[in-house]
Amino acid sequence: MRSFAGCKPMGSLHLLVCALLLPWPAWLSAQPRPDPPRLVLQITVDQLRGDLLNRYYGEFGDDGFRYLIDDGTVFGDAHHAHANTETVVGHSTLATGAYPAVHGMIGNEWVDRARNRIRYCIEDDRYPMLAPGESGNGKPEEDAAPDPATGSGRSPAALLGSTFSDELAIATQGRAKIFAVSVKDRGAVPMAGHAGKAFWFSQESGGFVTSTYYYSAYPAWVSGWNALRRPAGYANTSWGLLHPSSEYLFAGADDRAFETDVPGFGRTFPHPYGPANGQNYMAFLTTSPAGDELTADFARALIEHEHLGQDGVPDYLSISFSSVDYIGHTFGPSSLESEDGILRLDRTLAGLFAYIDQTVGLQRVLIVLSADHGSPEAPGYLEQKGIDAGYIDLSRWHWGSVDNALKERFHLDGRQLIQSYEHPYVYLNQDVIRQNGLDAAAVEQVVADELARFPHVWAAFSSSALRQSRIADTKISRLILNNLNQARSGDVYVVFDPNWFINGFGNVTVTATHGSPWTYDTFVPLIFAGPGVSARTVSRPVRTIDVAPTLSAFLNIKMPSGASGEPLPEVLGE
Repeated sequence: MRSFAGCKPMGSLHLLVCALLLPWPAWLSAQPRPDPPRLVLQITVDQLRGDLLNRYYGEFGDDGFRYLIDDGTVFGDAHHAHANTETVVGHSTLATGAYPAVHGMIGNEWVDRARNRIRYCIEDDRYPMLAPGESGNGKPEEDAAPDPATGSGRSPAALLGSTFSDELAIATQGRAKIFAVSVKDRGAVPMAGHAGKAFWFSQESGGFVTSTYYYSAYPAWVSGWNALRRPAGYANTSWGLLHPSSEYLFAGADDRAFETDVPGFGRTFPHPYGPANGQNYMAFLTTSPAGDELTADFARALIEHEHLGQDGVPDYLSISFSSVDYIGHTFGPSSLESEDGILRLDRTLAGLFAYIDQTVGLQRVLIVLSADHGSPEAPGYLEQKGIDAGYIDLSRWHWGSVDNALKERFHLDGRQLIQSYEHPYVYLNQDVIRQNGLDAAAVEQVVADELARFPHVWAAFSSSALRQSRIADTKISRLILNNLNQARSGDVYVVFDPNWFINGFGNVTVTATHGSPWTYDTFVPLIFAGPGVSARTVSRPVRTIDVAPTLSAFLNIKMPSGASGEPLPEVLGE
């Protein structure tokens, strides 16, 4: 029997006494808060890199971002601690306090080996999309039909373990009202967890939708909001600058050849939305501040009709704003468009906070703001500063050297051994490896060594070598290991040189995209504000896996099941 310091192995009563004498974590021994928040509001701004709030602080109004920065606890060195910095990965990490290796969302997509196909992170054919329509009193409709235009269904089934919102539902016997809203389905579903309800924007219908996992019919207020057709209000208008152009940091930098010139939308202000029935009308809205404005408007309706924050049981609302991401992909994070988009989001947040203050009272709302990932600069912008950067063209990769190396070592055609390359992972054909009695780790290492010789590949990592600690323990290797889920991750992880990335995805070309383990992609803002939270700036390094444990500690409930983070004492008043 193991003995603790100062305690000899004796009977169970003695062990109980010894256990009671052991030091407990400060947040567990803290007294219950006399006035717990009535609402936990978790705001995630997609692609809001950690330096951007400081960059534009002088341009903000008093009641949006500045309310959080001036009145809250600001962590100035917050990073995601995983390598594949994509949307669902970051949202799931914020929701669970776990690494992707544990929560399973290792990318927006991965190879489903059992079905031998690409799997979208939250797809679930068992729960088709609900067709937009009236529900009358919000009760289930027997004839509720799936919406064929939106494709396969959606659910959080692939998210492993519990989220903070799940634990809140458990702790309150399901009395806490839990919702998540975003333009992106993968920005809403992980935050709602398994026990909450999620809504996201459909470009096909022009409204906010959900799946049969959450409802058998839309609540009347959702049908009512969609019936207002608020997106149509932007028809035949344009996205113009909020302020005179001379007041912007990026004044004079509107017309840059390296930005993506989207047909019909252009790369200079004003950006026309066109008619409401235009082919790309809804896409133009989401690639502008209009997407965030619509999201906030729907969230206000949700707060009103679901009566959030109106009783003594804490409720939870996640709002993920997606437009900063779409704008950053199109124009880059250091652009006039990105600057104006963030300033307009500041105004949108100010309006949302004012509404919440009127309906709930900000003094009763705990707010946490962060981002799912950061962003690199546009290579064209970096090149102007003399910094090496560029785009990876996979069509120019010559896999012949990999094939030859595999043939020489294992006497098999390399095309048999490599199943697919879905960046950042190379997936090997495990059936061929088993049938030929090969050492999978050896095959991985051959592939990794050859890929590391490709232009602008910084390194390639064998998954087996990572699991077996046969690779040097560095910051980058740890981030990749934190992303390694044995059932879903690939066999070799490819890291490009800093500021080099793929910019072509099918027929879509972007100016900048995230997804790397470099600091520009892992660096995010992290701010807590609300009752009992002091106004301060904290410079020590923290991780996004600390967010869910901190929320759990603040409400004195247990942490999510896979959480690896720690409660932040600065938020808890310690």
